[in-house]
Amino acid sequence: MNEFALIFRNEENPDVQFSPEQMQGILGQWRNWIGGIAAQNKLANPGNRLGVEGAVIRKGGIVTDGPYAEIKEMLTGILVVRTETLEEAVELGKGCPIFSAGGSVEVRIVIPTTME
Repeated sequence: MNEFALIFRNEENPDVQFSPEQMQGILGQWRNWIGGIAAQNKLANPGNRLGVEGAVIRKGGIVTDGPYAEIKEMLTGILVVRTETLEEAVELGKGCPIFSAGGSVEVRIVIPTTME
């Protein structure tokens, strides 16, 4: 079994605002989608959302505020799944609720490292 990271991206759009009811509906879609992956025993971790605050550290110890200074697209979260093939991980990604908000899912193999 291989592990694949499903990386969620969305464009920052301050004009898009969701009501509390809409947010509950969106969160329910995410719970159902992730629960379906877990029910298939293909969930390697429960996933995490990423906040908007952060910093970028560059060569020479240069630190800038926020990781999104140069791009409009934001990395908003990551979920790691276990599947045999990239194609199977892509199929799981196709069900992601982020598409209804104009986002995308990047699928990447996770390459284990050893510190020996």
